[in-house]
Amino acid sequence: MKKYLSITPLLLALLITVDSCQESETEAPVKRDEVSQEVLNKLVDLGFDVTDKAPLKFEDGYLVEGDIYLTDADLAEMKPGSPVPTAEQYHTDNLVSGTRNISIYIGTNFPSAYVTALNTAIARYNAEGLRLTFSRTTSSGGATIRITRLSSSQENSGVLGSGGFPTNAGNPYGSIRLSGILQSAYGLSTNGIATIIAHEVGHCIGFRHTDYFNRAISCGGAASNEGNGGVGANHVPNTPTGATLAARSFMLACTDGSDRPFNADDRTALQYLY
Repeated sequence: MKKYLSITPLLLALLITVDSCQESETEAPVKRDEVSQEVLNKLVDLGFDVTDKAPLKFEDGYLVEGDIYLTDADLAEMKPGSPVPTAEQYHTDNLVSGTRNISIYIGTNFPSAYVTALNTAIARYNAEGLRLTFSRTTSSGGATIRITRLSSSQENSGVLGSGGFPTNAGNPYGSIRLSGILQSAYGLSTNGIATIIAHEVGHCIGFRHTDYFNRAISCGGAASNEGNGGVGANHVPNTPTGATLAARSFMLACTDGSDRPFNADDRTALQYLY
């Protein structure tokens, strides 16, 4: 299960890794980039919002709610979840197990500032003294998480990046796709890119959006609840109820692209989980 990023004039939506049925003669043909009604129904049943940000075909699956990447296999495994109370920090049912180092590789086709941004994101996590440590590797073969670049068509369509949630086996999600034009097209600073990378890594180790229950808190517009999504949205104890834009959590669903290091509640959540 993955998450993705999209752009609006003012906000960057931060994104959280079937055989087709034959059409009947009475059905209108489905466009190649359209998500089928069957998949839409499954997403609704799982608690995802499909109206505020319509799902898109992406890679071998679908982009849902602005930063969730799901394959048909993901959808088949998920079960509808129970509602949870609104509160500040949330995590998925699956978390990364054990004390371990998570090595991260970034592809060579990114601008040099992205390496600096990745190093900054890694340093932010390592400063928290977690049982998970992070390092950058120059070898893609042994990397725990690989950051690869989106295609030019995806970048130019406004997709900023994607990440996913931990596996049932207790491993972090192993792939992040990232736009290479965050500086040139959107004017993000190195620290702004570091925040986006830290956000996607957050999804890979089990963080849901801070305002998953109402994306309007950070994204504006009508209230929109991401729902349990079949992966869990569990409140982290000792974090406050009700997300706020002013708190500037790195896991808010949308951002203006500015730098957002971990706030006090982010740190509480990190310490609680890891």
